[in-house]
Amino acid sequence: MERRVSGVAVLDKSVRILEVLADGRRRSLGELVADTGQPRATCHRLVHALQAHGLTHLGADERWELGSRLGQLGGSLGGPGLATAAAGPLRHLVAETGESAQLYVVRGGQRVCVAAVESPQSLRTIVPVGATLPLDRGSAGQVLSLDPVVLRRGWAESVEERERGVTSVSAPVRSDGAVVAAVSVSGPVERTSRQPGRRYAAAVAAAASAIEAALPGP
Repeated sequence: MERRVSGVAVLDKSVRILEVLADGRRRSLGELVADTGQPRATCHRLVHALQAHGLTHLGADERWELGSRLGQLGGSLGGPGLATAAAGPLRHLVAETGESAQLYVVRGGQRVCVAAVESPQSLRTIVPVGATLPLDRGSAGQVLSLDPVVLRRGWAESVEERERGVTSVSAPVRSDGAVVAAVSVSGPVERTSRQPGRRYAAAVAAAASAIEAALPGP
């Protein structure tokens, strides 16, 4: 990711914390200090200040992740109403499959999670809203890279492609014929199997159609 410096030190350091957490890995304060290169006192002060605005969240296990307010701010990344249109279909997808569901859009050569609903299972995939992930790995990356085979078939699957032990199935969300997002379901390989497309493709494609139907008109 390209690093941008505004010249406002406190802002640049705060954004650096968000950038580090955007990879979806939850971190202890010590890990945040190591990954941001900031003094411990500075990192502690800023990550708690970000929490006050809902931009970071400290779990019961004392590990940090992106906060839920990023969903409100990031939902507009895919255009007006996209995250709102996806809310119901994502909840239905989780209820139908038992696994976590996400919605991704392309920004800056990467994919960004703009909506997510976690599985109720204790062992589940967690991708926080605002997480930035690569386009060259994962089923959503295949969709958003406009792979012609994937688009003809209507869905993509990945098995331990981005993260060990995790599989996913994704389908394109279209508006006026153009792919504007990818809807995904993801979970541990021990539950989803090494051929997750057989199990979840129909449900994910139906979720994509439901999101398209809920998108606001022009």
